[in-house]
Amino acid sequence: MADTAPPPLLDAQMLARLEQLELVSRRLFLGRMKGERRSPRKGHSSEFADFRPYAVGDDLRFLDWNLFARLDRLFLRLFLEEEDLHVYLLLDASTSMDFGAPSKLHFAKQVAAALGFVGLVGQDRVVVEAFGEGPPRVSPPLRGRRSLGRLLDFLDKVGPMGRGDLRASLRHFSLRCSGKGVVVLLSDLMDKGGYEDGLRYLVARQMDVHVVHVLSPEELDPDVSGDVKLIDVEDQDEAELTVSPALVERYKKTLAAYRAGVLEFCNKRGVDYLFAATQTPFDRLVLTYFRQRGLLR
Repeated sequence: MADTAPPPLLDAQMLARLEQLELVSRRLFLGRMKGERRSPRKGHSSEFADFRPYAVGDDLRFLDWNLFARLDRLFLRLFLEEEDLHVYLLLDASTSMDFGAPSKLHFAKQVAAALGFVGLVGQDRVVVEAFGEGPPRVSPPLRGRRSLGRLLDFLDKVGPMGRGDLRASLRHFSLRCSGKGVVVLLSDLMDKGGYEDGLRYLVARQMDVHVVHVLSPEELDPDVSGDVKLIDVEDQDEAELTVSPALVERYKKTLAAYRAGVLEFCNKRGVDYLFAATQTPFDRLVLTYFRQRGLLR
């Protein structure tokens, strides 16, 4: 990688464009606190929704006495209940993500910062979790525009965390997380144990799951030839081979088949899959592609 400082995660111009957006859940989850998002579930907030006949045990404070005077029957006033959306940003910080210029990890951190800021502006409950080898790094629950500094500070301090285990990391997250909501996994999915079991854990929790598959241009179109020794940056496995144009083409076809397999796996389970190469203009990814996929509006 080039020895240049990575660009800032978010600049002022991008922040101004992001604050016009909001995160959208394809499912609706009822939170513990009242936020700004409206839920179709009838509750007791300030916005009137409907009436229903009174039943024994209902809260008498919500009886409509004017309607009782007209119809001589008891009806309860129903209101739209406000919803608190939980937003979980899962950041793969394994060593394989520390590749490219800027690195896949930096690109993923930019995406997490953008989505996190949109959630904060919308008064959603935002949690970022970075995982690799050892215990994950987990941010405190963040809410509100004033938490942007804490979000960026947390992400800035995330560096490569060694050998990854996607299955174990997503399993531990699924067992720990207490709320339901939107989950965005940012990863290169380069795990010898596979991605399938990890995603199954998220789906089993009935999360609204989005996968952003991040790869670098060098991985998509490698510029290597001749006799080379390849070393796995996470477990130090070595392989010596002679790289020919035919081998590069076979590699590209294998990678394309792998991506197609991930897409098919996700589609069958209601998981939204988005491939993003690090040369993709960041503003186009967030402001166009995420809106097209229904994650932002």
